[in-house]
Amino acid sequence: MKIAETYSHLNGLEFLLVHKPELWEEIEAVIAEVDAEQCRTKLSKEKRRQGRLLFSPIEMNGRFQRLFRERQWRENRVSYWVTRSEKLIRKTLTLPPEEQRREIEAAGEKAIYSYNQTDFVKDRVAVEVQLGKYAFVAYDLFVKHLAFYVGDVIDVGVEILPLKSLQIEMSSGVPYHE
Repeated sequence: MKIAETYSHLNGLEFLLVHKPELWEEIEAVIAEVDAEQCRTKLSKEKRRQGRLLFSPIEMNGRFQRLFRERQWRENRVSYWVTRSEKLIRKTLTLPPEEQRREIEAAGEKAIYSYNQTDFVKDRVAVEVQLGKYAFVAYDLFVKHLAFYVGDVIDVGVEILPLKSLQIEMSSGVPYHE
């Protein structure tokens, strides 16, 4: 695969190029190493494309996962507790998870366990490979990356998406860059 387009929100790409060039080179290398044609393994069951061989998002994700992990990129997961009261959430936001839970329950509210997970993190850079449903792109950008940034886990996030030219050869619902 190749990087055909980039969108640099708030100079994220420039930050990588200046402050973490070796990580940007690793991201480029992983993308270049994924051979999309080897991922054309999904037999379509969709009415209009039944029997056609499509690119498999699961196969592609697996290749990205293997290649990033070989380079010591790791999944990151942050657990926390929430409740219906936004005032109480604001009060507990910066506390460790167990203290959040205690504070919420001490206030007479129900503590609800939640977490944010990102695919790959290395040296304060997060990478999400989004070959799932298109609704997850907004979640990645406005919940995952933002939460990890606000939580001081990352400095920048990268979202990997297919172009429309690849997406049309995948199952329906996959997001695309354009």
